[in-house]
Amino acid sequence: MEEIKLLNNRYRLNTLIGRGGMAMVFNGKDLMLERDVAIKVLRSRYAKDPAFRERFRQEAKAAANLSHTNIVTVYDFGYDQERLYIVMEYVTGKDLNTLIHERGRLDLDRGLDLAIKACKGIGYAHRAGLVHCDVKPHNLLITPDWQLKVTDFGIARALASINPDELSDVVWGSPQFFSPEQASGEAPSPASDVYSLGVVLYLMFTGQLPFLGKTSSELAKMHREANPIPPSEINPFLPETLEEVILKVLSKEPSARYRTADQLGRVLQIVQREHLPGNSQPRTAMRRAQSGSARVPSEPLDQSLSGKPRPARRISEPINGPQPSRPPLIAEALRDEQSLSILDVDWLAVFLGLLAVVAWGGLLPFFIWVYNNIF
Repeated sequence: MEEIKLLNNRYRLNTLIGRGGMAMVFNGKDLMLERDVAIKVLRSRYAKDPAFRERFRQEAKAAANLSHTNIVTVYDFGYDQERLYIVMEYVTGKDLNTLIHERGRLDLDRGLDLAIKACKGIGYAHRAGLVHCDVKPHNLLITPDWQLKVTDFGIARALASINPDELSDVVWGSPQFFSPEQASGEAPSPASDVYSLGVVLYLMFTGQLPFLGKTSSELAKMHREANPIPPSEINPFLPETLEEVILKVLSKEPSARYRTADQLGRVLQIVQREHLPGNSQPRTAMRRAQSGSARVPSEPLDQSLSGKPRPARRISEPINGPQPSRPPLIAEALRDEQSLSILDVDWLAVFLGLLAVVAWGGLLPFFIWVYNNIF
């Protein structure tokens, strides 16, 4: 990439600010509009595939149609010098992964605020028919004033283009954060993003991932078959209601989770309202820790799959083994969750159905009169 300094005679590449397996991200300049931008340039091996170029064009176009305060805006995309690129809003600050590395687990108020904002952005995309497919802390950007913006909708796919029975050899997402169905190569859905948000929540409030493995295949199997340690055993100050929400969205079956990020966000808002700062009390796990019977909280997150192995400890239990005890959600949260089903009803269809019933009822006496007078 050192030889490429300008794309399409418009976008100047300045400083490399991030790199991954598929692309590199630069701080750049839009010379036409004279504004700072972030430019994601895909590695050349992907640009050589015509089918991939077309898929990238479609997905970038879909992402460019998203306009939300909690989503990084896509300005442009193109192909130049045998490179695919996408031009985005430049966001100052740091990503959530860096923040967790620096601070360890987040306090409840700050963590819930950020999680709700992430749900709002991803929920907006779900309403637009898009699935992110790669929700992880690296793609959640935090500004200096604690706003959150979701980035990298470049691999999002329109729901209308997904065959529910589709199986793929390509696994979308990052192994630490993808859902059981993604791990199986199945088509992702909004509930897949909800699962990934659950992994992010677990990490935010415990400082460690629910599953740790040395390889991607090992992680995939754990997502499909293993239960995580209840987060309260790692963070005894975690409210019971929040633990219940986290364990629910980490369910193996998509139907057992919240269906969209909007629904998850509304439930998190209830938990946020119920939380009273300064009233958090250590739970039973703290008493077990004091007696020496609880697991020790893990060291800060290490994302590397090839790094030095951690000391052996039981990370999770088989799904057929002892199940974690889940305290019931507060009554208000349960009522709210039930109300979500009502909110999601297609009221237009219901109205048209009622109108048809009324119309038929009104015509019935007329039909009877015609029948009596003609026959």
